[in-house]
Amino acid sequence: MKLVSESGVGTIAAGVAKAHADVIVISGFDGGTGAAPLTSMKHAGLPWETGLAEAHQTLVKNNMRHRVKLQVDGQLCTGRDIVTAAMLGADEFAFGTSMLVSLGCVQCRKCNLNCCPVGIATQKPELRAKFAGKPEHLQRYFRFLAGEVREILASLGLRSLAEARGRTDLLKTKNGSRFDFGEVLQSTAIDSNRLQSTATENYDTRELIPAVERGETVLAHTISNCERSVGAALSGWLVENPHGPITVNFTGVAGQSFGAFLAKDVAFNLLGEANDYIGKSLSGGVITIKSPSGGDNAIAGNVIAYGATAGAIFINGLAGERFGIRNSGATLVAEGIGDHGCEYMTGGVAVILGPVGVNFAAGMTGGIAYVLDETGDLDLNCNLDSVDLFPLEENSGDERRLQDLLREHLRRTSSGKARQILDAWQDFRHRFSIVLPAKI
Repeated sequence: MKLVSESGVGTIAAGVAKAHADVIVISGFDGGTGAAPLTSMKHAGLPWETGLAEAHQTLVKNNMRHRVKLQVDGQLCTGRDIVTAAMLGADEFAFGTSMLVSLGCVQCRKCNLNCCPVGIATQKPELRAKFAGKPEHLQRYFRFLAGEVREILASLGLRSLAEARGRTDLLKTKNGSRFDFGEVLQSTAIDSNRLQSTATENYDTRELIPAVERGETVLAHTISNCERSVGAALSGWLVENPHGPITVNFTGVAGQSFGAFLAKDVAFNLLGEANDYIGKSLSGGVITIKSPSGGDNAIAGNVIAYGATAGAIFINGLAGERFGIRNSGATLVAEGIGDHGCEYMTGGVAVILGPVGVNFAAGMTGGIAYVLDETGDLDLNCNLDSVDLFPLEENSGDERRLQDLLREHLRRTSSGKARQILDAWQDFRHRFSIVLPAKI
């Protein structure tokens, strides 16, 4: 669970720990995407140091620190930042901007405009050709980072970051400081045996992978929202252990990241509903979700198919906000979505058989979306700075592709909406709009 560093974040962190989160991320105000408004970058949130200290201290005082790992991000750049974060209570450390800089980013802050001059945040071939980053650049940066951390720890007589965790007694304020850091630097060092050290066993490793190893190809499972990232461990295992087609039929309510990283030849069919991040980084698998009661129900959460590269998701109902964000190759079908759909989409296909929220297709630079515009106000909800709208022409390749996807959606989910559209195609065809990236 990612929490913004702010006053009172400790209380929120305690609630998140009670809800059985595995990791709590404290995010400082210095970081953020290059597409964020400068007002947000400068005036939203607090430094990670204050939020991290408050979260760590609150969890220790309430005897819950052992339940979770604390991760921190927000413009961490140096080994000194890492050691300081550990002393304030962090277990893990996340990097974004500094990694991009090591690959050539010059921070011109135009990530959302498809005109990155060094070829990182763009789909234009002529700009992508300028990208000079190499894996070795990241490796070198992190080796220097690790070396600096080791030097600082050695100078303090510590052998590991684990020993530095919570050692605020080793931090001192600068002479002449106008601020009172007394509460931030409260001593909260705790024994490492009181901290979470290993992840809890999940459904994949407990039942799914062993069943596949035994040769089973069709499985059934009743899922609950306590089970998160179902499919991720299986997909990783399949990289080293190739297998034939696998189908898993779920019933119930899936937790976050259902079908994350799902590999090719794996099909997850869910009768019920699912939380956020369905199909995160989908990698070739197929996910279908349908409601037992049918109808226009919201059955899927926010941020579906985030960063998906291949595969397909079919949702027989409504989905939440930021549907298809950063999709770069998957096929997605839903019967209505919330705000910010297809945001930063770079590839793939999205079919929306119902309403879309505001700011649809913001920053979309690739792929295609087919939207059933039954109310005639799609142009008001689309981000027309990023995309153009076109009618669905009769006997075109787009018409055939859309019909094929509707038939597959009907076959996989028994969608009443898909059946209605196909049965009265001539009445519905002119209501579809094609959404494509604008030519700049």
